[in-house]
Amino acid sequence: MLVQAILTSKATDGVVTIEPSATISEAAKILAEKRIGTVVVSEDGGQTAIGILSERDIVRELAASGSGCLNKTVSTYMTKKLVTASRQDSVQDVLAQMTEGRFRHMPIVEDGQLLGIVTLGDAVKAQLTELAMEKDALEGMIMGH
Repeated sequence: MLVQAILTSKATDGVVTIEPSATISEAAKILAEKRIGTVVVSEDGGQTAIGILSERDIVRELAASGSGCLNKTVSTYMTKKLVTASRQDSVQDVLAQMTEGRFRHMPIVEDGQLLGIVTLGDAVKAQLTELAMEKDALEGMIMGH
């Protein structure tokens, strides 16, 4: 299965982004309000991604330096070296990259344009759906349908 299938099936209206100049406090508020685990950092309102900030990034910094970090900018703590995928990448490859890199959100980017985001949950759900379809097909073959 390809990443495109996940993007097509997602019922969201795009990717939640934040400007690099926003504060960590503002980012945390967005994460809580939207009930999401990450925001993509973008200077142009979501056309391109320059970084990503997760709940884990915020919690780690709170533990290391205390609540003072909440007034710092997103650009201070965001992950700048993005690992991305394209619509034509396989879900298996995306899962492997997430597992190896120990992250749960992957921006989908083509020709420098941010197209969407795939979560670990999205990828696992896609794999389970594919396995269920294969199981049903095999059972049908065995039963002679």
